[in-house]
Parts: sequence; structure tokens; C-alpha cells
Amino acid sequence: MFANFEKAVGGTAEKLSNNKVLIAIRDGFLITTPLIIIASIFLLLQQFPIPGYGDFIAQFFGKGWEAHMDAVVDSTFSVLALLGVIGIGYSYARQLEADAIAGAVVALVCFLIITPKTHPDFMNGDNAFAGFALKNFGASGMFIAMITAIISVRLFVMIARKGWVIKMPDGVPPAVAQSFAALIPSLFPMVLFFLVYIGFTFTPFKFAHNFIYTTLQTPLVGIGKSVFLEPITQFLSTFFWFFGINGPAVTNTVFGPIGTVLTLENLEAFKAHTELPNIFTNAFSNFFTNFGGGGSTLSLVFLMVFIAKSQRMKKLGKLAIVPGIFGINEMIIFGLPVVLNPVIAIPFIVTPVFNTIISTIATIVGIIPKTTGVGLPWTTPFFFSGWLSTGSLIAGFWQILLIFLDCLIYYPFFKALDKQYLKDELEPVAVVSDELDEISLDDLSLDDL
Repeated sequence: MFANFEKAVGGTAEKLSNNKVLIAIRDGFLITTPLIIIASIFLLLQQFPIPGYGDFIAQFFGKGWEAHMDAVVDSTFSVLALLGVIGIGYSYARQLEADAIAGAVVALVCFLIITPKTHPDFMNGDNAFAGFALKNFGASGMFIAMITAIISVRLFVMIARKGWVIKMPDGVPPAVAQSFAALIPSLFPMVLFFLVYIGFTFTPFKFAHNFIYTTLQTPLVGIGKSVFLEPITQFLSTFFWFFGINGPAVTNTVFGPIGTVLTLENLEAFKAHTELPNIFTNAFSNFFTNFGGGGSTLSLVFLMVFIAKSQRMKKLGKLAIVPGIFGINEMIIFGLPVVLNPVIAIPFIVTPVFNTIISTIATIVGIIPKTTGVGLPWTTPFFFSGWLSTGSLIAGFWQILLIFLDCLIYYPFFKALDKQYLKDELEPVAVVSDELDEISLDDLSLDDL
């Protein structure tokens, strides 16, 4: 039964994880990760969550010192769509085995062609303000950046593969030859997006940005705000892991862009000192649903270190505890193992969903605040990640409470597995057999709680 199910699930996951468009979008935004983390450090320095911090720093740098931090913050967070279109264009061209740099540049230019450059709502005398607005380069431009990058690079590569290129003599330097070879393939996507730009001026939307934001991005982000999407995402991530498939690598290709937009919306509200709009940001998904990696296995590791009687579990737990604190748990998934282990699969799948639901309720009733949108590495340890991502120490203590509750969920299943491993160590058998086949669900007891 497991073999057939694994084949069916694995086939779907493989198609998603190998889809070149989804890979390009995922990897394109990953290129911005180092920049986001560095800018988040500046944002934390600007608004560190300690009362009186701002006045203390003002003694040394003068009143209004916080505004200087915006030079870095706005140059990163406010232009993520712009950075994204470059990254996606580069990644997609590389996926198609074409000139990656040319793909990134073409994607950028096509994005700028359809981006509004005049703003009638802002008048300078009789003339409307002319220039690019950061609004169109930030959260509201994320989805059109993805679409533009994919279409422009695809058309660029298609024309180049048809051989519609200008070929220079052999003596011409390679850099010059490559630039002329990209001329005609670049012409087609640029003309296409120019026609799109002209076409939208005859519609009520006026610009492609307004059309995509209204008809596509807003509904998708609305789905992302639903209380059902995050639990479903967590379920699918751990469900794939059970079959040895990297769950987040699959689910993030689909749900990652939505989470990024929700996170940017919170960040913009945080910078403006207005109410944070969203619960389900990337930080919420990283720091309030799983501890120690997929399946929230840090609780299991703690049980293995402090309670396990079998040497196998105790030694594995000691090896896995430090990586687990930083969110890395492949040692547990493949070493315990979790993969295709019917006993540990139940808490492995249930625990992240439980954490998601109870953390959502805690946020709604005001026990913990919403995340601010500050970008922290997903490896940030518990307590510190909760505190820094929300600005509240209560969120850090909430994480500790969740880990304790996760221990209770894991305990009866852990005890059944530990009992079997201890039996194997005390009574070695001559015939090697599958250890998981000998584990009985009868060993589970709710009395252990």
C-alpha cells in the first residue's frame, strides 16, 4: 500500500519540483534573501523592540537618526519586485540553458516598459509627476514581475533558438558577438510589452500593474489570508516529507510568492507605524508552526536526549539537538527514521498543523502580536525568532510553550518506538528484519500523557 501511495504522491511532487517556471520563481526570489536579511538588520536597529531604545540612541546620533536607516531599508524592501524580476529572469534563462544575464536584462526592461511612469494624482503645477514610484516596485508589483519575467525570457529564448540572430565574424570579441546575437531576440519581447503597455491605456485599468493587482494578486493574497491555507500548507509539507520528499521545496514553489506578498504588506505597515494586516507571513510559517525543522521534531529530539532508554535514540538525539535548535532535522528524518515510519508519522504530520491552528488563535485573540515582516534567517533559534519577528518577548515564551505541548503530542509515539529499539538492543535476533514491521500500534497509550 505504501509503495503505491508513495509512487502516486512522488509523481505529483516530482512534477511540481521539476517545473522550470516554478523553479525560476522560487530561485529568483532566493537571490534576494541575503539582501533582505541585511536590510532587516538595519530595520531592527532602527526599531529595536526595547522601550526607550530610540531616545537612548538619539543621545549619540541626534534626533531623527532613524530616517537615515531608510537609505538601506527602502533600497531593498521597497524594490523587491524589481529585484525579483531580475532574479527570475536570470534563473529562468538558466533553466532554459540560455544566456542568463541577457535574460535578466530583458526581463528588467520589459518590466519597466509596462510600469507606470506618470502619476496624475501628484501634480507639479500643470504637469503630473513623472518617474517610477516605489509602490510599483514593492509588494503590489510582485505578481506582474513574475509574469513579465517568465513571458519575456521565454519569448527571448524561443526567438534565439529559431536562429533569428545577428552573427558576427569570427574575429569579433565574444562579448561584442553576444551583444549583437541578443539584439533581435530582445526586440520581440520589448515590442510585445510595448504593445501591452499601449493596449492597457485604452482600458479602465490604464496600466497592466492595476489589472494584475486587481484581478490576480488581490484574489490570491485573499486566499493566502484565509485561515485554511496555512494549515493545509503545513500538512502537505510534512506529508511529502513522510515519503522522503522535501516538502517545503514542493509547497513553496506554489505558496511561496503569496507568503512573500503578505510579508511585504506587514513590513510596509510596520514601517508606517500602522496596524499590521496579515497573520500568515513567512515569519509566522517559519517560527510558529515548526521547531527544529519539518514536523516540529525539536520536541522529539528533546525526548530522545532526556527520556529515551534505548542507546540508539539517545545517541541520535544528542547528535541531532544542536542542528535541531537551528531548524535542521534531516538527521532525524532519515536517521530515526521518519520516512515511511507509520508510528512516528502521526505526530510528525499532526504537530505542525496543531501549532499553526493554536498560534493563529493566539494571534487573533491578542496573546501574541502579528509578525512585523522583518526578515530573519529561518535558522534563527526559538525564543529569539519569536521575539525579533514580532517585537514581543511574549511571542518568544509562546514558542517555548508550543515546544512543551509538542513534547506531549510526540510522547506516546516516541515511547512506543523507544520500547521497540530497547528490546532490539537487549535481545539481538539472528535474522535481520525490518524493524518497523515489528512495531505495533498496540504499544501506544493515551495514558502516557
